[in-house]
Amino acid sequence: MKLIIATIQPEKLAAVQAALTEQAACLISVSEVLGNGKGPGRIGVYRGTEFRVQWPQLRLEIAVDDWVVEGAVETIIRTSSTGDSGQVGDSKVFVTQLDGYIASGTADEQRWPSQHEVEDFWRS
Repeated sequence: MKLIIATIQPEKLAAVQAALTEQAACLISVSEVLGNGKGPGRIGVYRGTEFRVQWPQLRLEIAVDDWVVEGAVETIIRTSSTGDSGQVGDSKVFVTQLDGYIASGTADEQRWPSQHEVEDFWRS
């Protein structure tokens, strides 16, 4: 399994989630984050003091099987693009190895090494 971590613009969430659902990526977590990457961010002024304002973004954490990774990454890049080449904060995608996970909160903690086993669990 792989863990895909992507930061996207908030207005692109619905499109990315819909496209990933079609790609069989069902284990998706969404968090609100702030960041500015290589861009300077914005300068705000409060009571005469300047401060740097970070850009609001969404962080997606998606667990997928190895065979889904390339399609999922391409889908994220395609659907999260704003159309402005090189725009600050467009999207970033990271992929890392995931050895497995534990679904706590169930009657007996179940361990799944593969997403297919999760889908089979929910279908039964």
